[in-house]
Amino acid sequence: MSAAETSLRGLRCAVLGATSGIGRATAVALARAGADVIVHGRRLDAAMDVVREIEGRGARVASILADLRSREQGDRLVANAWKLWGGLDAWIHFAGADVLTGDAAKLSFDDKLDLLWEVDVVAAIRLCRDVGRRMVEGGGGSIVTMGWDQAETGMEGDSGESFAAVKGAVMAFTRSLAMSLAPSVRVNGVAPGWIRTAWGEGAPKEWQERVLRETPLRRWGEAEDVARAAAFLVGPQSSFLTGQIVRVNGGAVR
Repeated sequence: MSAAETSLRGLRCAVLGATSGIGRATAVALARAGADVIVHGRRLDAAMDVVREIEGRGARVASILADLRSREQGDRLVANAWKLWGGLDAWIHFAGADVLTGDAAKLSFDDKLDLLWEVDVVAAIRLCRDVGRRMVEGGGGSIVTMGWDQAETGMEGDSGESFAAVKGAVMAFTRSLAMSLAPSVRVNGVAPGWIRTAWGEGAPKEWQERVLRETPLRRWGEAEDVARAAAFLVGPQSSFLTGQIVRVNGGAVR
């Protein structure tokens, strides 16, 4: 095996929102680096699809289902994940509500905002606090959250307003939690830019052009670009980083 395939060997990780997009790419990247991975999702078939992709890499893999709109299910997710392998070394909280595609895209602004607040903000704060306390008691660990690069600069429209509000809250919380849990637990976040996930794959021509215009590297980011950043943040090479938000956005400055 190469060094890249063993750099995280023995690390017990949980990836929330691991059944699609950036979360799925992150779960796979961690497993490729040798980590044990808990795959979180809401649907068994989707979670098992990721488990099958990871199986056979020499590390342990398991799945736990939970709807993060439910505080009870979220609390149970943390307890079960912690119990499964006798603790966790990394908690990657990438679960978020998709209000751009599918049935949720048809919701009113108020309903979208409620959903985003419950899943992206409240669940992240409550669960990361719980995990952080357990990690401190267990001797250490690393937490990574999901922000958005335009939360710091703003973007026009309903989606820009709601995403900036919720992801800005997550990033502010991340910095504060890092201070609360130091020195034994590190807390960092990623702030992706234009990443080609479900919405990006079918985005209209004007949006495709906007992405290239606003991104100095002149391409969409891929889920794997964010996954590699997350793997770095939970690994030993980032041991002096905490309270940081890493902008994975091809150099965009707005």
